[in-house]
Amino acid sequence: MAASKKAVLGPLVGAVDQGTSSTRFLVFNSKTAELLSHHQVEIKQEFPREGWVEQDPKEILHSVYECIEKTCEKLGQLNIDISNIKAIGVSNQRETTVVWDKITGEPLYNAVVWLDLRTQSTVESLSKRIPGNNNFVKSLTGGVNGGVHCTDVTNASRTMLFNIHSLEWDKQLCEFFGIPMEILPNVRSSSEIYGLMKISHSLKAGALEGVPISGCLGDQSAALVGQMCFQIGQAKNTYGTGCFLLCNTGHKCVFSDHGLLTTVAYKLGRDKPVYYALEGSVAIAGAVIRWLRDNLGIIKTSEEIEKLAKEVGTSYGCYFVPAFSGLYAPYWEPSARGIICGLTQFTNKCHIAFAALEAVCFQTREILDAMNRDCGIPLSHLQVDGGMTSNKILMQLQADILYIPVVKPSMPETTALGAAMAAGAAEGVGVWSLEPEDLSAVTMERFEPQINAEESEIRYSTWKKAVMKSMGWVTTQSPESGDPSIFCSLPLGFFIVSSMVMLIGARYISGIP
Repeated sequence: MAASKKAVLGPLVGAVDQGTSSTRFLVFNSKTAELLSHHQVEIKQEFPREGWVEQDPKEILHSVYECIEKTCEKLGQLNIDISNIKAIGVSNQRETTVVWDKITGEPLYNAVVWLDLRTQSTVESLSKRIPGNNNFVKSLTGGVNGGVHCTDVTNASRTMLFNIHSLEWDKQLCEFFGIPMEILPNVRSSSEIYGLMKISHSLKAGALEGVPISGCLGDQSAALVGQMCFQIGQAKNTYGTGCFLLCNTGHKCVFSDHGLLTTVAYKLGRDKPVYYALEGSVAIAGAVIRWLRDNLGIIKTSEEIEKLAKEVGTSYGCYFVPAFSGLYAPYWEPSARGIICGLTQFTNKCHIAFAALEAVCFQTREILDAMNRDCGIPLSHLQVDGGMTSNKILMQLQADILYIPVVKPSMPETTALGAAMAAGAAEGVGVWSLEPEDLSAVTMERFEPQINAEESEIRYSTWKKAVMKSMGWVTTQSPESGDPSIFCSLPLGFFIVSSMVMLIGARYISGIP
């Protein structure tokens, strides 16, 4: 019997999407932006002490290989030839930090996740001295065996060690934080060939050996690209473990007076200009659903939250402030902790589930208000993406609480799409055009506000009252060691994740001179 013919499609592009909760590998058709296949593996989080959040770097690396291999198997079952995959992009959780042995490639400790609070006192100590990375590319390109130790400008800009104007590591900042510059990765653009995928003999993985890795963006920058927010004033909000609202400010750095961060949005090519963004960060969004599942056992799967919330259609005056790691934008208040208030004997798990979803929406409202004040022009609608956007109750609540329409693409994997777009558009690859006239039209689902403005404001003002009650629960303790060394001068607030998500990239890549 003759072997079945492989389907002939346009050039394909793969994307590694390594997030806080899971790792995925997705493959897109570069001509239509259609998602053809993907595989996902959940990542464990460890909480060795209160406020500490860690992950196993080897588990992260293994999950990347597993997702690539499984996705290639699925493509084979669909009769899609994986030799059509012309490039791979990488999107990663930003700011999570790992340090590894340069000779052996072994991590010296677990990855310290961006939610971690252990260095709060160190950060406060360092702040008094101020006047008035995890690397996938290196691992995927061969690791210690010739791997490419590099990162891109979007990830570098999240480390507090990078000059976002000159686009170089800043000597003064590195000296201030006590970080030796020689351990930092080379900084490249977000779209260029960094190296080639290399086989991993230990994990028996190498389906895409020789394919160029040519795109790298921090996850929120990748989502901005995937949402095609290439014009000044365009913004998106991603609902993942946390919530991250980014607004493109063009070639100009806009500095916030309302608790937002100025960051690099993207640089799509070595000779292309850099774009900047204003960002509002919420630490706990999807993580609150995981907490209800894993810690309280209210639900067995994350999807059940929508069913519980739908049963009651209201929080019945219950408000949930999930400040598990303090409050991020616009407050930046590390002393805050999570509270549930407004409870009565009538309150049940359905009301708490509804309040958890409302909490995500209220936090988004707070950073959107700050964004509007900084930019001066209120957003007329909000583009959204991320895993939580499949929850229709959440999306309708968001429209009601913002009192503007919420617009969701039919294909929510915009983070991976952005990484794929950057990889496919790289010089030397050239299978994905980013010209406006060539970008595929995207089908959108629109959620309009269904309550009156007065009711929206009343609910929001009550939420603000609950937020005030969550503050001041924790007093800072002195660090056990008075030495603000490399291991104690990173998060909360000082982040280096990009380098590892690119090192993991490098064990699959063979260096290019």
